[in-house]
This record gives sequence, C-alpha cells and structure tokens, in this order.
Amino acid sequence: MQDKAKEIAKESKSSFYYAFSLLPPPKRDAMNAVYAFCRKTDDIVDEGNEPDDIKYERLRKWRIEFEKALKGSSNYQLLNKVGAIIKQFNIPVDPFFELIIGMEMDLQKKRYLKFDDLVEYCYRVASTVGLMCIEIFGYKHSSTKDYAVNLGVAMQMTNILRDVKVDADNGRIYLPQEDLLRFNYSDNDIFENKYNADFVSLMKFEADRAQDFFNRANDSLDREDKSSLFAARAMQHIYQKLLYKLEKEEFDVYSKKIRINKAEKAVISLGVWLKYSIIY
Repeated sequence: MQDKAKEIAKESKSSFYYAFSLLPPPKRDAMNAVYAFCRKTDDIVDEGNEPDDIKYERLRKWRIEFEKALKGSSNYQLLNKVGAIIKQFNIPVDPFFELIIGMEMDLQKKRYLKFDDLVEYCYRVASTVGLMCIEIFGYKHSSTKDYAVNLGVAMQMTNILRDVKVDADNGRIYLPQEDLLRFNYSDNDIFENKYNADFVSLMKFEADRAQDFFNRANDSLDREDKSSLFAARAMQHIYQKLLYKLEKEEFDVYSKKIRINKAEKAVISLGVWLKYSIIY
C-alpha cells in the first residue's frame, strides 16, 4: 500500500510529492497515503464522463467506506491505511469529511457569486489538506492551524487562476461573479477565451487576494514551527513562484500553459529543506 500511495503521488506530478519526498520515512509514508486519499477523492469528481448524479453516489459510497476505515473495516486498503495514520498521528477527522463536502460542491455548483463563497470552497478542498498535514509534520503553536488554513486558500486560489481555461472547458467558473461584473468581464468571455485588458485586471485583482492569503500564512507561522513544517514551506514557495509566473506572463492562461516544471519543484524543495536543516 505504501508503494501504491507513493505511485499515486508521483504520477500526479504534484508539488506535494516533491515537497514531502525529503521527510523522514514514517512521515513520508503517512503523507503519501493522505495525499492518495485526497487525490482519489478528487478523481471521483473530476475523472470520467459519468453524469453528476452517478459521481455523487460514488462519493457517498466513498464516504461510507471512509467511515468504516476509521474502524479498520473498509473494503479499500488505502482507506484502512489512512484510518491507521489518523490514529497514529492523532489527526482530527473533520478535515477529511470537509474535503468530501468540498468535492460535492463541485458537483452542485458551477459558479460562485461572492468572494466569501469561493473562500469557503477553497477551505474545504485545500485548507483541509493542510490541517491534515500539519499533524503529520508536527508543530508546537496553535497558530500553525491558521497558517494551514491561509496557505490552503492561497494555493487553491493560485490553482484557480492557472486553470481558468481548463475549468471553463468543464463548465466551471470559480472567479466570483461579483468580480466579473466589477471588471466588465462575463462568463461568455471566459468560455470564448477572450484575452483583453479587463481580463488581465480581473486576474491581477484575484492574484493580489491570493498573495494576501500567502502573507497571512506567513504572519501566522511561529518561528519555532518553521523547521518541522519545511515541506509545507516548500509547497508555499512553489505556489508563490507559480503566482509570480502567472503575473509575469500577464495571466495569458488561454494560450499558454503556465506551470512550474519538475526540476524547479525539486530544486525549490531541496533548497527549503537545506535552509531549515542548517538554520534551525
């Protein structure tokens, strides 16, 4: 199961894989399993061409199996592994259930009216993952929970900016409707991939909001917890570089694939690990 969980993390080409590859083996294995749970939960919604009601039913059954796994009796070995990790690291179960609710939101909502609505979504699909991870990383100060929440929102907002075109191709628009109206940009403009000054202004506005959440995360993290959270800090650096690239390319996500490549992710992760290994 450990190898399978690692394979899921590696195949996803996720920043998570590079960030926690330098963790001690027990924590690395735990992170691989937790990430695999998050990835599989997300895949129920995003993969395949089944109708939403079928996906919703699959998600419901996944939740039931997770509940069984908390007692060690799921039919899925991965879920039983996650259940054991939850006990081993004393991880609260609420973030796991909140993540599933976040996935349900993708089946129920294709638009977000206000920014606060989007933040709630970001919390459920990303901040929850951070709240799971910090229990594995270890921390001393309760403010680290605020760090996880703020960092999750910042990272998910960065993902949303990067994936405007991909999400639109799937009928989803995460940018708040009130902000589209503010910048004289419409749903149809997104579906038609209309790149203009209004779009750039809209994206810059949302990027500044993402950066604000990165700043809030920094302000929440106590110096004493930085070394144990080097993997989270590595992810933060990777996503902040992605946000910088988006801004540098003037948010031309319709015609360009703006990404952080594997080599960049590896170098950033190693650099952060070395920094905290030496300084702390």
